[in-house]
Amino acid sequence: QVQLIESGGGLVQAGGSLRLSCAASGRTFIKNTMGWFRQAPGKEREFVAGISWRGDTYYADSVKGRFTISRDNAKDTVYLQMNSLKPEDTAVYLCAAGPPSYSGTYDSRFNYWGQGTQVTVSS
Repeated sequence: QVQLIESGGGLVQAGGSLRLSCAASGRTFIKNTMGWFRQAPGKEREFVAGISWRGDTYYADSVKGRFTISRDNAKDTVYLQMNSLKPEDTAVYLCAAGPPSYSGTYDSRFNYWGQGTQVTVSS
């Protein structure tokens, strides 16, 4: 069974940091573009950050300079380091795998999804 398993979410005060992890199971994703998305209650799912199989990264404007996406292909794991967190960052964060050639932000292009991990930032 192919799975993406997120971990690392939790409750943090504004200004704090969290590091999310996304581990692959059932197949390897080291040749795929990987992305992090988030969905807040009552809002649509939105792109947060992406990383190509070569390590090229790109971010939503709302998190640029605060969040860093990275990957460890030896562990088949993708990370999202989140610093200077704000209450508006509160959401369920989901990891997704897309085609190797994809470098965009459309969630419809990502084929595999994790279940998500909750991030709550208190003011």
